[in-house]
Amino acid sequence: MSLTMPLLTRRPTALASLILLLGSASVLAQEAPQTSSGPTSAGREASANGGASARNLDPVLVTGTRARDRTLADSLIPVDVLSREDVLRAAGPDGTLAAALQALLPSFNFPRQSNSGGADHVRAAQLRGLSPDQVLVLVNGKRRHTSALVNLESKTGKGTNPVDFNTIPLSAVQRIEVVRDGAGAQYGSDAIAGVVNIILDDRRSGGELNTEAGLFHTDFKPTGRTINDGQTQSASVSHGWALGERGFLRAGLEGLHRNATNRSGFDELPPWEDSTPDNLATVGQRNYAAGEPATRQWQAFFNGVLELSTDQQAYAFGTWQQRRSTGAAYYRYPDAWANLKDIYPNGYRPQTTGDNRDLQIAVGLRGAWADWDYDLSLNHGQNDFDYGVRQSLNTSLGDTSPTRFHLGDFGSRLTALNLDLTRSVAVPGLSRPATLAWGVEGREDRFITGAGDAASYAVGPFDGPTGAQAGPGLQPDDATRRSRRVIGAYLDLSADLTRDWQAEAALRHDHYSDFGNATTAKLSTRLALAQGFALRGAVSSNFRAPSLAQRGFSFTVTDRGDGGELSQVRTLPVDSPIARYLGAQDLKAETSRNASIGLTWQPDRHWSATLDAYTIRVKNRITLSQRISGDGLAATLESLFGVPGIDGVNFFTNALDTRTRGADLVTQWTGAGPGGQWRLSWAASFNRTKVRPHADANVGLEELNTLTDASPRQRHILTAQWQGGAWTLLSRVTRHGSTTRVFDFGDGFVPTQTYAPVWQLDVEAQWQATRALSLSVGAVNATDRYPTRSIADIAYYGNFPYDVLSPVGFNGAFYYAKARFTF
Repeated sequence: MSLTMPLLTRRPTALASLILLLGSASVLAQEAPQTSSGPTSAGREASANGGASARNLDPVLVTGTRARDRTLADSLIPVDVLSREDVLRAAGPDGTLAAALQALLPSFNFPRQSNSGGADHVRAAQLRGLSPDQVLVLVNGKRRHTSALVNLESKTGKGTNPVDFNTIPLSAVQRIEVVRDGAGAQYGSDAIAGVVNIILDDRRSGGELNTEAGLFHTDFKPTGRTINDGQTQSASVSHGWALGERGFLRAGLEGLHRNATNRSGFDELPPWEDSTPDNLATVGQRNYAAGEPATRQWQAFFNGVLELSTDQQAYAFGTWQQRRSTGAAYYRYPDAWANLKDIYPNGYRPQTTGDNRDLQIAVGLRGAWADWDYDLSLNHGQNDFDYGVRQSLNTSLGDTSPTRFHLGDFGSRLTALNLDLTRSVAVPGLSRPATLAWGVEGREDRFITGAGDAASYAVGPFDGPTGAQAGPGLQPDDATRRSRRVIGAYLDLSADLTRDWQAEAALRHDHYSDFGNATTAKLSTRLALAQGFALRGAVSSNFRAPSLAQRGFSFTVTDRGDGGELSQVRTLPVDSPIARYLGAQDLKAETSRNASIGLTWQPDRHWSATLDAYTIRVKNRITLSQRISGDGLAATLESLFGVPGIDGVNFFTNALDTRTRGADLVTQWTGAGPGGQWRLSWAASFNRTKVRPHADANVGLEELNTLTDASPRQRHILTAQWQGGAWTLLSRVTRHGSTTRVFDFGDGFVPTQTYAPVWQLDVEAQWQATRALSLSVGAVNATDRYPTRSIADIAYYGNFPYDVLSPVGFNGAFYYAKARFTF
């Protein structure tokens, strides 16, 4: 099987080859000796409970492999397994899943945003420094839907609508498996950087109540003040019920309330604002808000299995969230063109609002049929985001302007039907049966946007900016409905070739109704060289289909240009006639070639170490083009298309290729030590991305900076945990590598700054007061560290003294107390 095959083809040869291989596999299966009618003990545990118990020191993996007995110790590819306890302790001030992943995994980056429009409400995460939409997210092994919101103002993930990790309740997690390797041949689109599989709580009995309260307490040097804010309260409750001998139902509910934070500096008044008495009176005040959005949310989950017979099970699971958040936008000065002093005599700072509703429901049947273990499932996910702004104005409407606007509706849908079959196959010459798996998937994706209030984009009769400030809203012509259908099939064969040599091969073909075909393949292997010492490696081809948002999103900003005439800057779908005229082409899938090689060492049951080096070459990465504008553009477009006043256009394009090289190191030791049991670990990630723009690419310096230097090239996490008697003490030291910010303000003015590496200390002490009650206190960023201060050209005239790029954040120390009661 060649891994140099083209990933995308409109020819039927790839599909024919796959059908031929599937047919051959069926023949092998029919010729194999009969096996037991049900799953193996390990396979049944993984099937019924979403994987092995977290109490197992070497759990059976269910992600990144179809083999039913592959454990963490003999994995062919790098996999991180995070326990429920790890995740709950690492959630930090956010109290969210993505924050826990960043605290535990050096290759996972979850940068904060502020004054970034929709990105204040839906934050994007990265794996191995790649794009947020190049990591696949599963829940109980089923594909998770993406967020509906398209981020156009964020630094990380601009132009993407990836999965929102924080829509998954933290209390729902049993464990998390993170595959740090390309997995497109196993799961289809999006798995270029890897796979994150969140396995839901499957405890069959007992209940648990968790509460937490905390706040930021920091000495903020830019203003010389001590600040207490970001007060956070959260609570969750869950309970499990046994259903028959092996069935269960687990359900839970949680709520969170978090106040906003503000780390703005003293205002210096930007030079383009008039030096009027009222404007000058704002100098030295904190007029802006740089920090976390205020958030209120409710979440719920359930996870259940019902035994239908000895060999058959029905299962279902689901998650739900309702989150309302309030972000910040730039301050408008009293005598600014964007203000009406009759409404805001002292100026105003708009607040963006987000109403995020998220749902995933999956049902299925699994068990044994003939000699096969099967899993038939129907999975539906949807995300709806209502975007708005308050404390705002449409100045062109004069004193009749509303101060609150609805800016638009966004919707994302995914419905998937999957059939997966697995069985053991006797292969001549092998001492153990191989594992054969194959499956098919049918999926429909949809993306929907709806217009905002008429006043949010209206052009009124008065002098002043048009549309809602910190908006504007989507116009009726921007509303879109896009859908696609996907049919995929895969074949996977895993075998122990000898006692010391294992290998796995996978092949997948997907057909997309809106752009064509994709064929991917993967080969991975592991060779034991000595007792506890092994060499492993993998090569794969992967792809990411252009999202429906990138194919169909439309957005228009209308304002008054020279001489008071109306002008528009439009983000257009690539298939619109105007975009076509300006050079837009159908988006291609991003394709990658991944290769990795690693060493694993486990000399005894107390100590293990892994080192994996990798390279990921991605072709045709999708970015948002720079604005196309110039003298005569509006007249040309009006004469050709009859659309007046368009002074600028941009659209999505396959603009460049990238190469990412890196290495991941994980080592840990557990055992008895002074006064109790110890667990020591060091995890580190190193990566670097280089960019090669296409010859005709129209890519800006800021976008190139985002892809290469805006996230840390290296992170180290050193953890020490001690448990003795009723006490557990945890200390985590993280070194976040340097990051670089580039702004391109035009006319050659490109302020650039590299922020130095920074150390972060997290600590926690837990006391098991009774068998049922435990109490904890702790601090995240206990030493109150901040990134490097931004230079004057980046700090926006004193208002934003710290950038959002560093994972240490810009809020300072967070102190918290927790209580857990089991019943």
